[in-house]
Amino acid sequence: MLGTTIREVRKARGLTMVQLAEQAGVSQGLISQVENGRADPSLETLRRLAEALGVPLFDLFQDGAPSPVNVLRAGSRVSVTTPTGSLTYEKLSPPSATLEVLRGRLEPNDVSSAEPHAHPASECVVVESGAMVVEVAGERIELGAGDSAIYDSRLPHRYLNESGSVAVFLVFASPPSF
Repeated sequence: MLGTTIREVRKARGLTMVQLAEQAGVSQGLISQVENGRADPSLETLRRLAEALGVPLFDLFQDGAPSPVNVLRAGSRVSVTTPTGSLTYEKLSPPSATLEVLRGRLEPNDVSSAEPHAHPASECVVVESGAMVVEVAGERIELGAGDSAIYDSRLPHRYLNESGSVAVFLVFASPPSF
């Protein structure tokens, strides 16, 4: 389904595989393999493809037309995990929502991404359990269970778990971008 959705969005945008590959910074061969279901792209590759296509990342996993009332049943949630398994995001908000809600799980002594990244949105992060550092534009904000922070996600940011236990957190973003 992922490959089919990427192909449909690419074609709806009037992009060739070559153009999408150039915009996303990946090879045309990888685009072809993903669209034909022969490759599972990494989280970083999915982010690049979604950005190049101009859609939130999780929209690539959705099927069907939007409804005036959006519901996402617990058993239908989509999640993505980094190749190392150190970070998992589960989408809690329904498809086509204007506010994106994610539950994140970051393993001990790991980071959400090797380098901070930016995207056009405003984000609020709430730590449910454990502790983590929110790094925004080089500033480090330490958060513990129950703490929250809001920031302009157009600034380079990432999450760090420098503790010995798992950090579980919620991210609220508007507009959706993941």
